[in-house]
Amino acid sequence: MKKHLLLTAIVASSFAVHSQNKTITVTNSLSVDREFETIELTKKSLGLPSSAKLEDYVIKESGSGNFLESQIVDTDGDGNTDILLFQPKINASSHKDFQVLVATNPDATKVVNCYSRFVPERTDDYAWENNKVAFRTYGPVAQKMVEDHIEGGTLTSGIDAWLKRVDYPIINKWYEKATLGTGTYHKDTGEGLDNFHVGDSRGVGGIAVKVDNKYYFSKNFTTWRTITTGPIRTSFILTYANWDAKGNKITESKLITLDYGNYLSRFEINIKGTKEIAAGLTLHDKKGTIGTNVKEGWISHWEPLDDSELGTGLVAPKNTLTGFDNYITNDKDLSNLYANLTVKNNKVIYYTGFGWKKGSPFQTKAEWEAYLSSFASKINNPLIVKVKK
Repeated sequence: MKKHLLLTAIVASSFAVHSQNKTITVTNSLSVDREFETIELTKKSLGLPSSAKLEDYVIKESGSGNFLESQIVDTDGDGNTDILLFQPKINASSHKDFQVLVATNPDATKVVNCYSRFVPERTDDYAWENNKVAFRTYGPVAQKMVEDHIEGGTLTSGIDAWLKRVDYPIINKWYEKATLGTGTYHKDTGEGLDNFHVGDSRGVGGIAVKVDNKYYFSKNFTTWRTITTGPIRTSFILTYANWDAKGNKITESKLITLDYGNYLSRFEINIKGTKEIAAGLTLHDKKGTIGTNVKEGWISHWEPLDDSELGTGLVAPKNTLTGFDNYITNDKDLSNLYANLTVKNNKVIYYTGFGWKKGSPFQTKAEWEAYLSSFASKINNPLIVKVKK
């Protein structure tokens, strides 16, 4: 009798695991091949019970033995994983099936391609990167140093670009050599450099609020929280002290995400006190050329930078970019190309980043803007995921 009970338990357990395996179909509706686009799977979207653990699942291409790199993320910090990420390759106007299995991926790696962290050893930067680009912005200690007239501080909510030309992580390496005095990230020794000036500008995608033809913006971030790092995504939250835009009290925080293979970070701005924001690209010394396409939802700036050239850009989802302002002034660092973006339910989403001629395939303004146009088309026509029953 005991043997019979044990056999029944094993069969029931096996059936339970099998019933949690899922097959999904990913469809590409565009006439271009797609890759480096991240699929987010949740227990709800997969029809899994709340007791299921996404960390127990892997993604396999149907009909082959190919396992895909995946990443689990606890988005709200409660200790439970909320989404399972992967990046499929889907040919133009086609679809592909994948299995979501309870299993261990035999090809699983621990490589962290998408990385971010708070950097207390360099005052209090927050820096992030993937295999293509790197960025940083600045915290409250750097702000206070400026306000107290202490050398080495930085006062700006603009976004800095680190021009990397290698596909491996450089943030820790560059900060280490600067901290130890063994080198500087302001000189290119083969991996790239930081020669991008931010100052009071918006840098690459910093925000402002315009009132009566004047732009107002926040100071440095006050708090930070890293959500995830991994092979596919890094994401984090920055919050800012409330700030004033000519009598309008502005409350601001940013959820920033950077995925593998992308030149643009995703900015989700949570903001109160305004119905529109302006996200800017610095015009530096005004020797570059701008490009705009309100219908497609992007703005661009292409400029000479030392012995190379650099394209910066911003892409907004359909019908959220209402216009632009090529704002030119003699005030230092305040000339920016602004994208005017609608605030809906206290939120704005846009994507912003850069392509450096020495570290990317974009060798001309036209090539850079073609990337922005293609990126816009893809975010407005996302890959379609359906769970097979």
